[in-house]
Amino acid sequence: MTATDHDTSPRAMLECMLLIRTYEEKLATLNTGSNIPGTCTSVGQEACAVGVVKALGANDRILTNHRSAGHLLARGADPGRMMAEVMGKRDGYCKGKSGSLHISAKELGVILTSTIVGGELSLATGVGLSMSLQRQPGVVACFFGDGAACEGIFHESLNLASVWNLPILYICENNQWQAFVHRRETMHGEYVSAYAAAYGMGSAIVDGNDVQAVYQATQKALATIHETGKPYLLEAWTYRLRGHYEPDDQSYVDRQELAFWREKDPIRLQTQRLQADLALTSAELDAMRQRAAGRIEEALAFAQASPYPELAELTTDVYA
Repeated sequence: MTATDHDTSPRAMLECMLLIRTYEEKLATLNTGSNIPGTCTSVGQEACAVGVVKALGANDRILTNHRSAGHLLARGADPGRMMAEVMGKRDGYCKGKSGSLHISAKELGVILTSTIVGGELSLATGVGLSMSLQRQPGVVACFFGDGAACEGIFHESLNLASVWNLPILYICENNQWQAFVHRRETMHGEYVSAYAAAYGMGSAIVDGNDVQAVYQATQKALATIHETGKPYLLEAWTYRLRGHYEPDDQSYVDRQELAFWREKDPIRLQTQRLQADLALTSAELDAMRQRAAGRIEEALAFAQASPYPELAELTTDVYA
């Protein structure tokens, strides 16, 4: 498996979040008035992706969901190949067959992206069992949202992982919204992590918009898994700043709530922290943004130049 970039300095984390934001905003722009398929963005959730993934080791595996771009880019995925995949092009990670909702990248340890809500939770148990039986090093990092925590498979997965002592780190990115429905309309209580105790596993809640706090909480969670041999549930509180699916005008979202969370934008928070510590100047921030924009423009050019698959490839690399 190809080694990933593990520069975990505060500046590197900010730069990675900027890349993710630029990538997703570019796709959102392309979704408007074009034939590019719509995507589910994770704008506002970048600190969760970067904080968790940067703490993972090269032997750790990742299973994620329909808001996967941040996890993939933080793991070192090529934005050009990702964009080509969204466009259905042959140079994409899955040769144009997955779109944005099912990308896998074996060389990065990204086992799958599941668009089925909670689908990755069922499969994470199997991956964890396989790694355990084969005595493979590493942990399974399974990303899911608060909506998936309302699915029965969430409880089945945690129960089996606990009974079988599987090395799984469950990461709930609690972004408050389940498609077009607020979390409070579908579940009692504020925290998904409260369920962990019933299954005999440790848990923690972290500010999902503070990338350094997420990184430290993930390090602690991984250390606990390695020490105890048991799964762990980390809940990152964050917020989805764009709609469920592009394009989406978010007309169903309370304006005051949205404004409140915009003030807690993870990129804004990390920028303010670095500038307050005199670790980042305005010129350096501008340079970071320009680098991100340049990389995404190169990615777009690569994806647009990539050919579509030949008709003869329709049934290759697929199975039933």
